[in-house]
Amino acid sequence: MIEGRKAGNGKDPVEAEHESAAPGAGDLFAKMVKSVSEGIAHAAKETGKDVAHLLESVSGVVQNSVREAVGAGSNLVLGAKAIVVGVLRGTGEREEAALKTLSHTARAVIRHTAQLGGDLAASAKGLVLGAIAGAKEANVDRAKMASSVAQGALEGADEAGSVAAEKVRQVLKEPIGGVKVVLPEPIRR
Repeated sequence: MIEGRKAGNGKDPVEAEHESAAPGAGDLFAKMVKSVSEGIAHAAKETGKDVAHLLESVSGVVQNSVREAVGAGSNLVLGAKAIVVGVLRGTGEREEAALKTLSHTARAVIRHTAQLGGDLAASAKGLVLGAIAGAKEANVDRAKMASSVAQGALEGADEAGSVAAEKVRQVLKEPIGGVKVVLPEPIRR
């Protein structure tokens, strides 16, 4: 887990930006980041260096978090962003490893959101915002991190069906958080 990431006011800068978003948004975001981070850290301890088992654990934690967020009617932009930040903090991964894990995470978030009938556009936007927020911590360029997460989100949407894929692709066409996401060309079937 990352320590010492406090803003001038003594708060985590990623979490502090959500306090003014809506009443309780900062608390919800912080709780979700903590829950995901702790779940992933625990799984990482148990799986060790086994990447396949870690990714399986990430999928389990993500599925539970998405189920809770959709079931509670939570803001899925904040929920998806919190999942990404929590996974980054829980794994402590950097560079290529972080890109692969977050792409997998985005795929799982979108797939589970679609299965539960959640807002895919909000989830996709939150995933990219989480990637942007965590890029510095992961030592990855913001645009590269955002594009990697977008690729995973599109893969998850493709698995959920053409309607889901179109919804996610539409939201990813516009800049998110000041970053233009580079999208792959759609697969022609």
